Formats: sequence, C-alpha cells, structure tokens
Amino acid sequence: MRLSLKLLVSLLLPTSCSLQIKTPPPNMIQLIKNADVYAPAHLGLCHVLVGCGKIMKIFPGNVSLHDETVLDLNISSKDLNGKKLIPGLIDGHVHLTGGGGEAGFKTSVPPIPLSNFTLAGVTTAVGVLGTDDCVRSTASLLARARGLREEGLSSYILTGGYHVPVTTLTGSVKGDIVHLDLCIGCGELAISDHRSSQPTFDELVRIAGDCHVAHLMTGKAGTLHLHMGTGERRMQMVKRALQETEIPSRIFNPTHCNRNFALLEEAMELASLGATIDVTAGTGKKGGGGGPTAAEAIRKYITDDRKLPQDKITCSSDAGGSIPTFDEQGNLLRLGYGTSANLLVAINELLSPSDGSESLPLEAVLPPFTSNWASLLKIDDRKGKIAEGCDADLVVLEESGDGVAISDVMALGVWHVVDGKAVIKGTFES
Repeated sequence: MRLSLKLLVSLLLPTSCSLQIKTPPPNMIQLIKNADVYAPAHLGLCHVLVGCGKIMKIFPGNVSLHDETVLDLNISSKDLNGKKLIPGLIDGHVHLTGGGGEAGFKTSVPPIPLSNFTLAGVTTAVGVLGTDDCVRSTASLLARARGLREEGLSSYILTGGYHVPVTTLTGSVKGDIVHLDLCIGCGELAISDHRSSQPTFDELVRIAGDCHVAHLMTGKAGTLHLHMGTGERRMQMVKRALQETEIPSRIFNPTHCNRNFALLEEAMELASLGATIDVTAGTGKKGGGGGPTAAEAIRKYITDDRKLPQDKITCSSDAGGSIPTFDEQGNLLRLGYGTSANLLVAINELLSPSDGSESLPLEAVLPPFTSNWASLLKIDDRKGKIAEGCDADLVVLEESGDGVAISDVMALGVWHVVDGKAVIKGTFES
C-alpha cells in the first residue's frame, strides 16, 4: 500500500499552519519511520507523522511512503530502525524551584534546569512546594513553570506546600486553581510527618473540598496531593474523610506511598476505593529508606491478588526535592535529593529485575509513568500516549545492557535530545 504524504499533510496539518504547507520551515513536519511503538499499548512497527507539535498520523509499518514527497515537502525523516518509541514521561511531583532546606539555607536545592528533565525522558513536569513554602512561593513556582514552557517543556503547578494555612497566590486554594492557568491542584500538603503543621481533620477536608469545587468549576484535576510521612497515623485522616464526607476519593492523591510497607498496604487499600496513589523513585532500600523501591511497589501493586485498578498508581521522582533521613527526635542524619533520572532506573528494574523477580512487559510498565498521570491530571486528551491529535512528546529507547537507555527525546514536536545528548539546553545552562 502506497500513500501520498503530500495529500495527507494538506488534510491533516492544523489550519493555523496551512499557509506554510508549500514551504514549511525546517522540521515543522517530521516523519519518524520504523518505530516499534508502545502507546503505551504495543502497536508494533509504525511510521509516525508529526507536525505543529502534534502527532498528525500513525501509519502501520507495512505502508510504503513516497520518499520523493518527503523531500518535496521539506519533511525531515528519522528512521528508528525498529527502536522502541514511547510517550514522553510525566513527572507529577517535582520541585521546579528547588526543594530542601531542612538543614539550613545552604541545603536549599537550586532550580532544575531544562536538560535534567529531557535527558531523563520527561516532557511534562508538575511543580510543587515542600518543606520550604516560606522563602519559596506559589508565585515563584508559577514563574518557573512559565520559564520551562518558554524553553519547550510542558509544565504545571500545584498551589500550597507542606503547611497550613496553605501558601497561595490569590488568597485561597480554590482561587489559585480557578484563576491561575497552570495551577491544576493543591500540594504537597504534609500529613503524618513531623515537618507538617499537624493539620486537623477539619482543615484537611476543607482544603479537599475546595479542590473538588475548583475541579467542578474548571475541569482541571483539582487533586489534593498529600505528602505522606513516617507517622503511625499514616492514612487515618484520609480514610476518615472518605467515611464521613461526600468528597470523592479521586481528589485524594497521596505520594511517597513506598516510604514503608505498612504505608504501601494502606495506600493500596485506598486505591481500591478509587484514589490514585503515587510512589517515589529513588527511595526505598536502594535509595536509603526502609520501604520498597518504586519498582518493588509497582510490581506488588500490579500483581496483587485483589486485582487493583491498574490506572490508579503513578510514579514520580521528587526531582529537586531533598530526600532526608531523620532519627527518632527529628534530627537530620543524611540528606540527598531527587532526580528525574530515577524514573528510568525504576522502569529498568521492572523490565529486568536484579532480585530475580519476574520481568514485566514494557506495555505493563509504562502506564504509571505516562497514561495514568495524564488521566489523573485531566490532560489525557493530549498527554501520556502516542495517538493522533496528541502532543508530539516522544522518547526513543535503545537496548542497553540488561535494560533500556534513552536515545532521543522530542517535546512538542522538537528534538531536545539526540543520540543521548541534549541539543537544546535551558537559558542558563552551559
């Protein structure tokens, strides 16, 4: 079967770009050939046509395309020769402005530069404030998200931080979600943690209620992203909220749920009630904690005998945030920080476990890093999958040892990483 790309491009290119069909600028229209597509479902060998930052058309691999038309229309072509093509990763919990500060001002982590995301395969990031919601603010977080967008990375924010009263820009959680275009929820509000404000039950459900109403008003996610600490109360207030109030379970989105095994078990119970739970890559036994790694937690969730809903677990990196270890009196013992690169570590551990566990197929591994996040954040009409009409956020994987490595990364139709090197860097990156 042979198709005319010239005809297809004229039909598929968005109206805003239609005047440029005859002489499009370089790389406005691109053809990715012979890609082994995981969308996350395995589509097999395909050709993917990209234009104006969108996925225009996906052709089966057995379709023969006119090479002369590719040249005639100034379409750039990239042949993957069977390499895997996956959706750009969504990192739903990152400290865009930097986190930390638990051991003095010198331990404040600096803002995350663009290439730290793209080299890790991340094409969408959601910024949060944590322990330090005093020096850092919703305003500075919003500004950093806008800056990353100007550099080509899709980014959003959550208002607030660890503490109550919640740090906001407009004066209320509901107001921030309604009036700030990039604000899609609230968090990370800390509970069961010595660094929290020890919020009361009434305070928690009032904030959750505001998130829900903001969701109804705007269609945004309106989630309450909850930082879970090591406290013995664990999920008590969340479970009570589901029992005593009318707030939907989907509003509650606890993170760091792999901090210990007891917390993970309660989180899995919460997921069975309709909440989406998040595990943190780079923590657990191999990351200096006592709980399961992100890969161990995801495998446990996916294979659980209760047949838990497979779209209710996500994985984030806590990039830019400090990863501290405290003693029983709250004194800091050691301090590290998160990086988005830990997402690929978790993916590889699921694909090729080092502990002898059963390997999972790539199509089962990808959703917690892609489509599940997109669904929770209400951006699944354009993010988290390889489908016609979605944003052209794509990652090329190549075989590397016992796992996979990131070869190329496209964000909104632009190649940011080529052959493992960042070809586009942030404004102040050397």
